[in-house]
Amino acid sequence: MATILSLKDVRKSYTGKAGGVSEVLGGIDLDVEEGEFIAILGFSGAGKTTLISAIAGLVEPDAGEILLHGKAIDGPDKDRGLVFQSYSLFPWLTVGQNVALAVDAVHKDRSKAERAALVKQKVELVGLGHAMDRKPAQLSGGMRQRVSVARALAMEPEILLLDEPLSALDALTRAKLQDEIDRIREEEKRTIILVTNDVDEALLLADRVAVLTPAPAARIGRIFPVTLPRPRDREAVNDSVEFQNLRTEIVNYLGGLAGEKAAQGSDFGHLPNVTPLDLAPPPKAYQDAAKKGATRRYMEFWKLNKIYPTPKGPLTVVEDFNLMMDKGEFISLIGHSGCGKSTVLTMAAGLNEISKGGIILDNREIDVAGPDKAVVFQAPSLMPWLTARQNVALGVERVYPHATRSERREIIDYYLDRVGLADAKDKMAAEMSNGMRQRVGIARAFALSPRLLLLDEPFGMLDSLTRWDLQDVLVEVWNRTKVTAIMVTHDVDEAILLADRVVMMTNGPNATIGKVLKVDLPRPRDRKALLKHPDFYAYRQEVLRFLAEYDHGPKAHAA
Repeated sequence: MATILSLKDVRKSYTGKAGGVSEVLGGIDLDVEEGEFIAILGFSGAGKTTLISAIAGLVEPDAGEILLHGKAIDGPDKDRGLVFQSYSLFPWLTVGQNVALAVDAVHKDRSKAERAALVKQKVELVGLGHAMDRKPAQLSGGMRQRVSVARALAMEPEILLLDEPLSALDALTRAKLQDEIDRIREEEKRTIILVTNDVDEALLLADRVAVLTPAPAARIGRIFPVTLPRPRDREAVNDSVEFQNLRTEIVNYLGGLAGEKAAQGSDFGHLPNVTPLDLAPPPKAYQDAAKKGATRRYMEFWKLNKIYPTPKGPLTVVEDFNLMMDKGEFISLIGHSGCGKSTVLTMAAGLNEISKGGIILDNREIDVAGPDKAVVFQAPSLMPWLTARQNVALGVERVYPHATRSERREIIDYYLDRVGLADAKDKMAAEMSNGMRQRVGIARAFALSPRLLLLDEPFGMLDSLTRWDLQDVLVEVWNRTKVTAIMVTHDVDEAILLADRVVMMTNGPNATIGKVLKVDLPRPRDRKALLKHPDFYAYRQEVLRFLAEYDHGPKAHAA
């Protein structure tokens, strides 16, 4: 195959408001063959978007050259179609009209009938022929992203550039669009460059995976050939030794780029021996029962139902959800979007009224929110005008009013140190990255010494490296506290890494527990060791098989 695109020592820097220079790309070299699918894998801030924008002609490099068929590119052109992470559609135009804008702009030499036929063909190619006359407000997020892909393809580019187009979507929609992209690759025979932070996505789609080194001055550290036979089924490849070995190699390489974690243990501050105040003490009989130290049936979900009123009548989102948890157990709750995972979590937090049934925690029924149930949401919920220390202090001062000021300070600093924010305690939340804000949220939750820790996809908005890092932080701090925990996630690896049991939910409406998987892997758990464990991929396959079954199940389209 002939080389269609060449990047030679491409460099790009930006000058900040204070005059400081930040080198983003530190010399990128890459040759792309005609018809090849390249995945560029990297961390947040590593310059992936800058690189793809430079290839598209939207950003001019400071040095080096980008050659298309041996000629230097000069700005954007129809030979390179770009799909962004955030779909940018005109809300007052239909699907067909949004795609027609691109067609009319780049194919002025064609007749009106030819242009209309091209619009129809590309919209049907992405599976939206039935939605040609719908407006964006009537489409799901996944459908809107398909419109963006159709619009880029309608330009009939030689190279299709995809800048993390699936990262904001839920796991099921993301999987469906991955399949769509692979089908387009097969039918259109386009050269495709995909920027992603998802290792599995890269392995499912690409011929080669190029890994960017972290910022600053990112370069291509290694290129991994992907020789897995096509078509690649995400469930089937899980059993492939070649897939397992390549996946482990890339994950370990990414971990090595991140650098070794700071030493644990003695470097952290002192945690004072102070018991949090029970702000809602139960009746004496309950207190006497609790003194017996029972750890079995510490938490019970009993015939739990959640029903919402709608114009068409009552809608049962969660139905007959039954689960027993021991004290100190970690449960992962997994399932497709719309299956009621977050609904169960918010009811357990006392934030969402229970329609039928009940939830018992430590011999008391949950009916109200409180600091005994700490919640970490997907979007960090911090006061932006307060520092990390002040945000954690809001909870600590409420549950430790009887402690001295220095003891409260020690508690706050201890957990901020634990989550890797020793040097950022006095940094304003507004000045932090999403990953740093989520670390503050985790520190705040643990600092409350809650009876129950609830995590609602806390790492869902983060890149792979940051997500892995915070998973390690969560594992390390949980190992020391052994707090009873429930975590909602879409990430199969995350569910297995963290949990004692993985609870799989059927699709909604009327969602309930479909299967419970006991994860019998030794603790403490290490990601590298986990990937080598003989049972890991068997657990992974069991969860993937369940999700695949409910992808195509009778209620799959209701989710």
